[in-house]
Amino acid sequence: MTSQSASTLRSRYVEQAASDLEENRRRQHQLAEQIERLKQEEALLSDILNLAERYEGFGDASRLPEQLQDEPVATKAPSKARSRRSAPVTASSGGAAKAAAKGKSHQPLLGDLLSGLLAGHKEPCLAKELRDELLAKYPDRNPTPQVVRNTLEALVAKGRIRRHKQERSVMYTLVEPGTEPAGRTH
Repeated sequence: MTSQSASTLRSRYVEQAASDLEENRRRQHQLAEQIERLKQEEALLSDILNLAERYEGFGDASRLPEQLQDEPVATKAPSKARSRRSAPVTASSGGAAKAAAKGKSHQPLLGDLLSGLLAGHKEPCLAKELRDELLAKYPDRNPTPQVVRNTLEALVAKGRIRRHKQERSVMYTLVEPGTEPAGRTH
């Protein structure tokens, strides 16, 4: 082996060793960040567990604290680690909220309210008219026009109301119980 080939070989080894060290440092940094995130998640889950244990003694689920429908959600600018861990927490706490909601419902469903409003009309009604009437009778409810239209269309799909088209307007009437929704138009 010549001195030139030995120095070339040595320089390749030096380059490879430097590259391996840099990759090692990068990986260590990634693992340190991941460990920090996991520690934060562990602390959060520990807090959730402590809260769950504190409320476990309540026999009446209605005594558990819950967020009201109209109550604004307090939000802060999330840090990078906080935003990553918020998804699992929402999923687990959302299940508890749904379980508590099954126990008691605070407001009737929008579809039931709209059906009730339609029952008071003999003539077909526009979605806008129904929304305006809903806002007047139930000021605590404020669905968007699109939500009202989507709910009405869902009721049409279930056969609970009929859709009537007149030129560019779509109007709705209640299907009387015991009658077949034969006159449905799409």
